[in-house]
Amino acid sequence: MPVTIEDLAARLAALEDKEAIRRLKSHYLRACDLKQVDQVRDCFLPTGVRIAYQNFPEFSDRDAFVAIFEQMACQGGVYDLHHATNWEIDLVGPDEAHGLWSLNFRTILTGPRQIVRLAVEYEDVYRRHAGRWWIAQSVSRVTSMVTEQIGEDGSVTVLALAEPPAA
Repeated sequence: MPVTIEDLAARLAALEDKEAIRRLKSHYLRACDLKQVDQVRDCFLPTGVRIAYQNFPEFSDRDAFVAIFEQMACQGGVYDLHHATNWEIDLVGPDEAHGLWSLNFRTILTGPRQIVRLAVEYEDVYRRHAGRWWIAQSVSRVTSMVTEQIGEDGSVTVLALAEPPAA
């Protein structure tokens, strides 16, 4: 069966939408690492959002989520690294997509001298609104963790290993 110009245009549009969503997720994670509060806020749909990260309260308002992010992550001595991989994005309509991501997260907490590493799975919903893609829903669950205590002498003690925190 021959491929039509309409078929090619639809395939190209799908590729462009998936790329825009990948960039949005990357932008969000980088903004988290760089403590760019306004950029974090701007990744989420202005209204009707759902943010449900394991071991945090559930949020239906992006400003409430950003306030907690700012309180917890934007303090001196907190250094984060979010690396998302293994993405799967499915377009479920012209203005909605579902995404799965694996996250390798690390935070260095200089005050308590701890390093926490988490493996996290994200399930996201994206919506196109006002001409661009937004995160409309983001749900995460921790699949494994390691917490290390760094002694004054540089010694490392493992405080928790391979068990996710209680839900």
